[in-house]
Amino acid sequence: MSDDKEIRSLSEFFQRQGAALAAAMAFYTCFPIPLSWTLEFRGIARFAPVIGVLIGGILGLIDGGLSLLGCPLLTRSAFVILAGIAITGGLHLDGAMDTADGLAVTDPNRRLEVMADSVTGAFGVMAAIAIILLKVSALQDLSLNRGLILMAVAGWGRWGQLVAIARYPYLKATGKGAFHKDTPYSSWDLIPGALLLMAFSGFMVFLYPHYWLVAVGLALGGSAIAILIGAWLNARLGGHTGDTYGAVVEWTEALLLVFVVALQGD
Repeated sequence: MSDDKEIRSLSEFFQRQGAALAAAMAFYTCFPIPLSWTLEFRGIARFAPVIGVLIGGILGLIDGGLSLLGCPLLTRSAFVILAGIAITGGLHLDGAMDTADGLAVTDPNRRLEVMADSVTGAFGVMAAIAIILLKVSALQDLSLNRGLILMAVAGWGRWGQLVAIARYPYLKATGKGAFHKDTPYSSWDLIPGALLLMAFSGFMVFLYPHYWLVAVGLALGGSAIAILIGAWLNARLGGHTGDTYGAVVEWTEALLLVFVVALQGD
């Protein structure tokens, strides 16, 4: 009897995790989710790094397919970055743009109001251009392990989002990121994603021992950049919103790609 109860409890646990993973897929991407699937949105931020790895894997496959077709490196890089925006529906890039508009306001009391405005300002446009240019130019300079790096970079960006959700207060009563605060998060929730992403670095060292500096840089640089960006935005705004969560993802990805290129060298 006790064995049946444990099996039933374990089955219910995996069902809940599956429903949360499906909900995370529905929220963070534009992939169609069957209507028959059960979705549980409470706690989906815990799965954000996994969704990032999945998105990076898809981008890596796109990149590999274009390479087989003989597509030039710069064109491949641009297409991959645009595909990443399409997969997420521009969710995170839109947040980065709104955040830039808000931070450009000198009056701190008006920043959230400006960020909530659906009209994109000049600083938002400049932020989007800067992010896309950094990503495309950095990816164009990467010659090895592009698929693995894309997976790790996308994962660290979303791990940084999870850090911001767990660590800092949410500044608005409503908004596209407000539901994250319905679920309590702790530092323990950061560990599985960090271990998963560090495993990528270990896998890269195993496959390419001479590439160890880039692999270590991905792990240390990814975690550091993700944490620092979230902390900087918190210092400027006194907390986070759904828009700043997106900004953490986008700027972590862009700066981490640049950091990896610097480590790779010639």
